[in-house]
Amino acid sequence: MQRNERPHAEWVARIEEQVGIDTGLVGRIVQQFRPELGGIHGVDHWLRAYSNGVRLAELTGADRGVIKWFALLHDSCRRVDGSDREHGPRAAAFAREHRAEIDLDDAAFGLLESAIACHTSGCSPTADITVRTCLDADRLDIGRVGLRVNPRLLYTDAARAEALKRHSA
Repeated sequence: MQRNERPHAEWVARIEEQVGIDTGLVGRIVQQFRPELGGIHGVDHWLRAYSNGVRLAELTGADRGVIKWFALLHDSCRRVDGSDREHGPRAAAFAREHRAEIDLDDAAFGLLESAIACHTSGCSPTADITVRTCLDADRLDIGRVGLRVNPRLLYTDAARAEALKRHSA
């Protein structure tokens, strides 16, 4: 157990219940995560990114399977909560190592790899809508670190509309 946190099994159960998956890979994702699971890049963030992604996918048509795995994997290989520019490529490599356990066809898995790898550096505005939706799902949770979502930094109209709605509320 990390720094007086709840046991890994409780985190795993929470993820599996809220995301609707039951696989040993979730346990391995949780086990290898180095920062605090309850920290700013931990499980609560993963679940908010998932929720944001599902909501956006309804409007963008993004692949929900990719959204699910992106939410769980994108920050999973962070070494620290601070600056860690290589965590995206490390998480993409982790996904490749566990490819057999990720229930996506090859095309969708390629989108997942792209989204995870580029979420630390950004992607092309013309990238696949699923990749752009993944990045926006993550970015919409930036408030957890005291920042406001900047609509100009979002990739989809759906995310920009949500950000503007949040700011006007």
